[in-house]
Amino acid sequence: MIELQERALKRLPEPAARLARWGIDTTSSALRTFGRALTLAEEAFRWLFRDLIALRHPWRDSVLQSWFIVSVTAIPAVLVAIPFGVIVAVQVGTLTQEVGATSVTGAAGGLGVIRQGAPMVSALLLGGAAGAAIASDLGARTIRDEIDALRTMGIDPVRRLVVPRLAAMMLVAPLLCILIIFMGIGTGYVINVGFQSGTAGSYMSSLSAFASLADLAVALLKSVVFGIVVLVVACQRGLETELGPKGVANAVNSAVVIGVIATFCLNLVITQLLTMFLPQRIG
Repeated sequence: MIELQERALKRLPEPAARLARWGIDTTSSALRTFGRALTLAEEAFRWLFRDLIALRHPWRDSVLQSWFIVSVTAIPAVLVAIPFGVIVAVQVGTLTQEVGATSVTGAAGGLGVIRQGAPMVSALLLGGAAGAAIASDLGARTIRDEIDALRTMGIDPVRRLVVPRLAAMMLVAPLLCILIIFMGIGTGYVINVGFQSGTAGSYMSSLSAFASLADLAVALLKSVVFGIVVLVVACQRGLETELGPKGVANAVNSAVVIGVIATFCLNLVITQLLTMFLPQRIG
């Protein structure tokens, strides 16, 4: 296969050959990185389930990591959810008033927050705050040769460092999503009732008529999946850090960028699948 590629490249002009070779190398590198990420995720889940069944999971480390993730994401979540709720309430309220459908303001704003807003804000915060911190921590351990020292002592770094963070992320992600949903819908309620001449009963009744527990369950499931993706990317970048402090900075940057882009693409796929197989029904 490689010989056929080299023969094909030799037939191209030099600029085209360089561009084609760059594209092949980039694609090959991306596929190898994706494969290593899948391997890391499989190994982490295998150790997680094995330790849970054997009652050997390090709960203390998971609790500490959970508190750390909460400490770096809770306040930003509130500060992001409030203006997000204001923007959604103002835009939706203005549109419904123009078309004479003020009775569905709560449903339109609330569903937007539950289905798309809260999971995506959770992904951004988990990737931008928690993911960056995890990548920097593991990256610093890697350049100080702590990861190699663990392997020398016969300790699996995935089991010791990645698994507790995985359990913490799976616990904190849905809680963070619930916080964002509460703040977003609460802000929309205040804006609609206090500033857009809406009524509390109409807002809540329309929201309860269109929203369902299935929407909340999908939002929480999305947040867990996004948290897992962000964590795997951050841990991989951190454990593969090279070139000293500069490598740590590059690992943090790539962890945030790749994690956020991956969650956005994954959200598009999940939303499309839900639209195809689980269409919206009025309660």
